[in-house]
Formats: sequence, structure tokens, C-alpha cells
Amino acid sequence: MSKVILVTGAGRGLGTDIAREALAVGHQVVATGRRPEEVEKALGGPRDDLLVSRLDVTSLQDAQAAAQAAVDHFGRIDVLVNNAGNLYAGYFEEISPEQMRQQFETNLFGPMNVTRAVLPLMRRQRAGHVITISSTAGLVGMEFTAAYAASKFGVEGWMESLRYDVEPYNIHTTVVEPGYFRTELLVDGSTTWPELSVDDYAARTAPTIEGMKSMNGQQPGDPAKLARALLTIADQDKPFQRFIAGADAIEAAEAKARELLAQAEASRELGGDLAYDDTHA
Repeated sequence: MSKVILVTGAGRGLGTDIAREALAVGHQVVATGRRPEEVEKALGGPRDDLLVSRLDVTSLQDAQAAAQAAVDHFGRIDVLVNNAGNLYAGYFEEISPEQMRQQFETNLFGPMNVTRAVLPLMRRQRAGHVITISSTAGLVGMEFTAAYAASKFGVEGWMESLRYDVEPYNIHTTVVEPGYFRTELLVDGSTTWPELSVDDYAARTAPTIEGMKSMNGQQPGDPAKLARALLTIADQDKPFQRFIAGADAIEAAEAKARELLAQAEASRELGGDLAYDDTHA
């Protein structure tokens, strides 16, 4: 059944693939991005099943305008794909406070803005599906990703909790943790390097940056396949609440689960009996 799917960050990378694959299987697509001309160039058009709208996810006003444009054009929004994001890489002390805030503005508050604009429409419909792209870094903290992982861990907590808020209105949520996919996350404009320099980190910073740059275009995952998998989830009667995408991501999630279990067990003796004892009152 054809659905109206709003995709953020559709001008390049995974967002373009999601919009393109959705159009190919007969969905109606609201493709959004900060530069609509890039979205149009990436997807072609004009065409009846495609609406291109300007949307900077850090602007709630942009989000509200894009949501209203979608309803005006197609009459509803069935699926929101919060895809837009970026990467501020670096060791924590070398990431400026401004960079840290900018990371959260895009990766956490950005999807919150768009979801805040779309949820009233979905509640009126008593139907909808919010899909938010997180990352393996939302499950597992890694070197040189303090800002990125923090923002994605925030996404995880928000989406896990949002599920309970919206379930009574037949609105589903799915949080997606991709591993390494051949998107454009590591290109200039999507990745920002540290503003600050600390001598103690210098010997590690330069080679780490070069290593990350060398990964661009070599990642094992195919974003078109991921896009098709997300559309499969969007068609499920009971969509996955969490989708771990890629063999590398599944391996990392399994390792994190084992680590958490081991840490819980190690904490049992010291942390398992900390209840207030009324006899000492």
C-alpha cells in the first residue's frame, strides 16, 4: 500500500537512497534538505509522487512548514524518517563547547524538532511510524567519537521512551543502528574535525583523522540495501522497535550486551543490596 514518507537529509547519502527506493516501489515522498536544489538534482523531477521541501532540522519553524506542506500536498504523513545528521569527530578535550552543542543541535534536537512537528498530524490520523537513524555509536562508545556518541546515545534514550508516549495512538517507533555504510558521512560538510588542539593528544589526533578519511568509500555496507530494509520495516504490521543494521553492527551490539551482563554481575555483590534499612532509622 502506498504511503506518504517524509525523509530528512534527502540531498545526498542514505537520505537520497531512502527517497529513491521509496519512489521506486510506489510510495509518495516528501524529500527534505537544507538545499532543496540539491535534493531535486539527486532525485529528479518534478513528478506527482515527489514533493521537495526546504528543511534545516535545527529549525522548528522549518520542520513545521515542511510538515504542513506535506499535508497540503499529499493529505497526510504516514512515515517520518529522521535521517539528517553529521559527525563532529575528535577527542573530547579537543572538541570545543560550541562544536559539542552543534552536534546535539543536529543529531538530537534536530530529529526532535521534526518529530515534534509531525506527531500532532499522526495523532489526528491515529496512525504513523517514526523511524530515527541512530548509529552503532549510539550503543557503543568509541575512541574519537565523544560528541557523536553522546548525541546518538541521546537519540537512543529519547526513542526508547517516545515509544510509550505514542503507542496508545497507533504510532510506531523504530530506532536504527547502522554499522559502517558507504554513505557520505565522512565527506567534508558531513564530518567536522576538532577546533582545539591539545599537545597530549597530538600524536593520536592526526593519524586518527587520516584513518577516518581513508575509510570514506571503503565501508562494507550498501546504503541502497539499507534503504530497502527500512522500507520493509515501514510496511510491517508490528515494526521493529530497534533495527541493528549490518553484520558489523550486530556483532558490536552482541558484544555490548555481553559486556553489560558481565558488568551487572560484577556489580551484584556491592550494588545489589543498597536498599534503605528502616531498622537503622
